[in-house]
Amino acid sequence: MRLKNSWEFDAVFRAGRQSKGELVRICYLYRDTGTRVGVAVGKKIANAVMRARGRRMLRESLRRILPWTRDGLWIVASLRERALRTDAAAVYRDMAGVFERNELLDPDWGGANWLADGG
Repeated sequence: MRLKNSWEFDAVFRAGRQSKGELVRICYLYRDTGTRVGVAVGKKIANAVMRARGRRMLRESLRRILPWTRDGLWIVASLRERALRTDAAAVYRDMAGVFERNELLDPDWGGANWLADGG
């Protein structure tokens, strides 16, 4: 379910839509294939340790929200610099808000509850 090749990331960045929250930026593209996701944390944001922490927060947030995501999406989530000073629950809530605004979630989604979604 991961985007692995650079051409896949490029396709999402070039042809997809983009939406920003306070902590995350989501790029998404509708495809005929199943839903696939990728994460990106730029080198300009922080050192390697902080970028690794950021990737873990993004992956955990995507893991919790992915069961309610519409089918046929390629999604790339990237972290904004201010997110490194917060926790994973805040990143998850911000990501859920971005997904809701862009109608990327199923109608039966119950809302962004960090504890109810597997934690």
